[in-house]
Amino acid sequence: MNGTLTRYRVMATIVGVLLVVLILIGVPLANFDGSGMWGFIPSTPELVTPGSTAQEIGNAITEYLGVAHGWLYMIFLVTAFLLARQEAWEPSFTLVTLLCGTVPILSFWAEHRATERVRAEHAADALETPA
Repeated sequence: MNGTLTRYRVMATIVGVLLVVLILIGVPLANFDGSGMWGFIPSTPELVTPGSTAQEIGNAITEYLGVAHGWLYMIFLVTAFLLARQEAWEPSFTLVTLLCGTVPILSFWAEHRATERVRAEHAADALETPA
């Protein structure tokens, strides 16, 4: 249990931090120059000047962290799924845990919730098993 839970927690934390940086720092710096975004947002707030150093930093964050987050999210999905299988979670709990990795900040809540559940179940098992 401990190894699988630790791998899940590490991946959940890494993916959560990268997603927060990507969405709350990278995307605004790269895209909030008053122009349209993604073809369906007519204009964005004017937080940065087009071509500025801040916008270049935002572009670098979204380019590199975006790719890193995508790959690491796949690893997160595998580790979360393996933990779910090992702990025999019901499908709804598993699905919420997997999907929360896509929502900034919420991923930390899901990791905490899953960790508490695993620890509580194993503590209960330890009490039931005679030494």
